Amino acid sequence: MAKRGGFPGGMPGNMTNLMKQAQRMQRQMEEKQKEMQEREYSATAGGSAVTATVNGKKELLSVKIAPEAVDPDDVEMLEDLIVAAVNEAMKKAEEDSNAEMAKLTGGLGGLGGGLSF
Repeated sequence: MAKRGGFPGGMPGNMTNLMKQAQRMQRQMEEKQKEMQEREYSATAGGSAVTATVNGKKELLSVKIAPEAVDPDDVEMLEDLIVAAVNEAMKKAEEDSNAEMAKLTGGLGGLGGGLSF
């Protein structure tokens, strides 16, 4: 006769192991998130006329503007370059974060590979 739950070793043991694995994965994800928040990502726009640097928390850390990019008659272009550089740096941070989390979850995505909780 099959043991309770129909799983070898019974359901309680398997659930305990599953919970331990989930807790270990959660700890690893928390550690990775901390590490990711400290990373810096830079991007340029206008052929390096503007460089923006953000961190993993998606906070803007710095904007560097090459002197030749400053044209008082075309402030709008400079503003556009700043926005483009910041957005690209944010995109790099997001892509890196997603890639690192996918490594931890084995590409499961979300909270557990197609399983909705």
